[in-house]
Amino acid sequence: MPDSLASQVAAGEVVERPAAVVRELVENSLDAGASAIEVAVQRGGSSLIRITDNGSGMDREDALLCIERHATSKIRTKEDLASISTFGFRGEALPSIASVSRFRMLTREKDAISGTEIEIHGGRLAAVRDGGGPHGTMIEARSLFFNVPARRKFLRSENTEYAHVEQQFRLHAIANPHVAFTLIKDDEPVFHLPATHDIRDRIRGLVGPDLAGQLLEVGPVERHGIEISGYIGGPSFSRSNKSLQVTFLNGRPVESQTLHYALREGYHNALMKGQYPVTFLFVRMDPHDFDINVHPAKKEVRFHNSQPVREAVSLAVHDTLHHSRVLPIGHATPSRQPTPLLPSDSEAPLPLPEVPRVETPLVTPVSTKALNNPQHDDSPPPPLAPISKIPSTATSKDEKVPETFRILGVLNNLYVLMEGKDGLVLMDQHAAHERVLFEKMRRAMESEGVPSQRLLMPVMLQLSPRDHDLLVNNLGQLSKLGIEAEPFGANTLKIDTLPAFLKTDDPHRLLGQLVDEISALNSRSSSLRLGEDMIATTVCRHAVKANDHLRVPELESLVADLMACEMPYCCPHGRPTLIQISYLELERKFGRRAP
Repeated sequence: MPDSLASQVAAGEVVERPAAVVRELVENSLDAGASAIEVAVQRGGSSLIRITDNGSGMDREDALLCIERHATSKIRTKEDLASISTFGFRGEALPSIASVSRFRMLTREKDAISGTEIEIHGGRLAAVRDGGGPHGTMIEARSLFFNVPARRKFLRSENTEYAHVEQQFRLHAIANPHVAFTLIKDDEPVFHLPATHDIRDRIRGLVGPDLAGQLLEVGPVERHGIEISGYIGGPSFSRSNKSLQVTFLNGRPVESQTLHYALREGYHNALMKGQYPVTFLFVRMDPHDFDINVHPAKKEVRFHNSQPVREAVSLAVHDTLHHSRVLPIGHATPSRQPTPLLPSDSEAPLPLPEVPRVETPLVTPVSTKALNNPQHDDSPPPPLAPISKIPSTATSKDEKVPETFRILGVLNNLYVLMEGKDGLVLMDQHAAHERVLFEKMRRAMESEGVPSQRLLMPVMLQLSPRDHDLLVNNLGQLSKLGIEAEPFGANTLKIDTLPAFLKTDDPHRLLGQLVDEISALNSRSSSLRLGEDMIATTVCRHAVKANDHLRVPELESLVADLMACEMPYCCPHGRPTLIQISYLELERKFGRRAP
């Protein structure tokens, strides 16, 4: 095979589209110590890609050597592959790009009188000459895939290719806030991001102040020698795709099922099914503990021991959500220092009697009326485990409620209107009661286990060898869920009891769901979450419904119980329980403040 053809074949693994060129060249600029990087593209990158940096630059000898295949200064021995600390290391990017484009490179070292300019057309060296310019390196790739028409015809539309280029730009800009980044599209500036030491400032410049204002800061925290930091979206703040679920490993944007599962576990029931969290999460660990050399694009990573990584990430996310205590917002980011309304506006007459702020729960529990009201429940509550008997989560008189509200009224017999310190707060009484009952039952399960009901006829469950071993190894945890099981022959379990609160005609399906949950567990702490989907479904049936009329004392007790929960701002299915409309937004609506 001729060298030129071999170069084009190899280039297909590294340069699959214009965004790949941008990724490789920006990474080279970062490895060169650049403090300012400019990315310019035309026609989505198919016509022109130009990367300019102010890095260390190269002399003529190194400039000619870098366009040779497998020539790199970043690793020297095979042992270096086990501890890669640079973005590039294979020596494939520049020769691959040069073999499928009209390539031009101008580079100069800081103290050199002149630089070196190299032109390559389709892998053939066209010119080498002295060149002038600022120190650093400028690389142009024009007419991408001009000599490989089979590859060029598979490029998508210009807008699609540009979207991929912009995504790569965003990833590296977020990962390196200390570097100034500029993006130019068809000679029009799109982003100009000055260097900063605050990652939130960089995120704000890329995604806007509204989204950035809703992010929660993570850490930095360290566990098992793994440092976790960054920003994540709060409860109920999610997207329908993973476009804003970004993770970085030692500053490199990566995709990893390990990190994906860890995020899902950290958010747990704070997300609705089918939704993805908004995350800008940074993981730092010893380079010896992972391998980045498993994919030509270097975007996938494998961990030598994934369990500590999953546990560190999931616990960092969970702790951040648990301690955030930030209300979801309805329309606009709440003002950090909300402008209070004038006394004459705030003292308008209300149809409801004045109710003091909630500070301690009243005696009447909100669950008593709802659980014993058959009018809104298709089936009577189970006799062996009435949820109303589970200990309350309400705070005692000596404890301080983190947030206090003044109840104003109830809208449509479902949404409770309240006044908070930052604005109007709406509470979904059904979602709020779901969260209260869910945490009561979960605590009961974790402490003494839930009541069980013996079956008249045991259920024989035939399983695959893998699933059988999983359940046998977790019989103690199943017992806490009210499921008594024992091995009964080859790959068979005999099920004698099921949870008393559970109504199911298909125990096989229930246990199949539990097998899936057990398979996703990664630590002792996460094993306490076993069966929570089952609990969430149960409490949904028993929580107060829309059109259930609750008296003011019952609403006060519900609010107090909710604010005492571990995760008060979303129900077990991830829907918000509380939404805030800030004073700032209300003032805009009423024309008191310019939009």
